[in-house]
Amino acid sequence: MKTHPVPPRPERTRPAASAAVVLGALMLAVTACGPTAPATSSDKGGQDTGVPAVAVNEGASQLLPESIKSTKVLRVAIPTNEPPTQFYREGTQDMTGTNPDVARLIGQSLGVKVEIHVANFDSIIPGLAAGRYDMTVSSMTPTAKRMEVLDFVDYMQMGNSIAVPSGNPQGISNEGSLCGKKVGLLTGSYQLTVNVPATDKDCTAAGNDRIQRSEFQDTRQAISALTSGRLDAVLADSPILDFAAKQNPSIGIAAKYDFTPVGVGMPKDSNLVKAVSAALSTLIKSDSYRKVLAKYGLESSAITDARVNFAQ
Repeated sequence: MKTHPVPPRPERTRPAASAAVVLGALMLAVTACGPTAPATSSDKGGQDTGVPAVAVNEGASQLLPESIKSTKVLRVAIPTNEPPTQFYREGTQDMTGTNPDVARLIGQSLGVKVEIHVANFDSIIPGLAAGRYDMTVSSMTPTAKRMEVLDFVDYMQMGNSIAVPSGNPQGISNEGSLCGKKVGLLTGSYQLTVNVPATDKDCTAAGNDRIQRSEFQDTRQAISALTSGRLDAVLADSPILDFAAKQNPSIGIAAKYDFTPVGVGMPKDSNLVKAVSAALSTLIKSDSYRKVLAKYGLESSAITDARVNFAQ
């Protein structure tokens, strides 16, 4: 393996992934989440889920499309198996995590019941296009390519983390250190489709080997491969790997970088973005929002501006 040093890439906003077919690119570019068996659960919020109650935002509620006003149900697509952003409570089919809890806060603010649809990540955007879901809260990074078919409202921020075995035997210190290393990535993740190709270009430009990629359906599988010695590192969303490192003393975090907002996504022709934007503009200033993030140790992921269609 070549050892010419590669300097760390400066922090940058996340570009849109290029593709010939828009929907294909969008399906693959979802931010770090793995396929799961589809399921559905619904709840009314607060008293049943542990989510702090918030008052109905009457102004935002009035902006809802007539279809949702009539049903009073908001169908939200969310992946699973990625604590702390979304996962099942142990021994149940009840969804918890920052993403379902933020969805429930939005539902309370709009005065509607939230119906959570657990979906394979690569089926979320086609499901939105087909009308199976009204919106998604899935740590999706807004990009210009995605915004060709979806509207976005920012709701939190996150970055990338590199997890390594305890003691960091390979001496990995930044993304440039991943050249030639065996790295685990979530199938279809932003890291796999955008970050790694960019790093590979730097690696080859410096005369180093490209990253040796291994794809996994969820973070637990990737971490198992890491702790068993089959990988040198795992690259995924920072909340997921940071949470895993706190739970597992055999791994550590070698680097964090590229912090940018993620957004609630909804079809452009749904006319839902005005209501969600009005709801989130108030929610992100509330104690309930801060309590939800603190519940999962993600206070630093709070944002102060619920921007609409702000491409990363």
